[in-house]
Amino acid sequence: MPIVSKYSNERVEKIIQDLFDVLINEAATPDLALMCLGNTVTEVINKQVPEAQREAVVANFTKALQQTVEQQNKQSN
Repeated sequence: MPIVSKYSNERVEKIIQDLFDVLINEAATPDLALMCLGNTVTEVINKQVPEAQREAVVANFTKALQQTVEQQNKQSN
């Protein structure tokens, strides 16, 4: 069953491209890019997610990231 988002694909793709453009313009290496994105994710969770929901949000985020990487690996093989 596909996941239905309340955000348009166009909006999501634009934000992703904007983030990626910053990393490219800064010539961020993969480890620096991941560190910056990880710190940003941490800030969003700690500042914008109610404390009672943080653990569940982190678990869901981690699971979604893992699934995306696994799917990409399967497609590459």
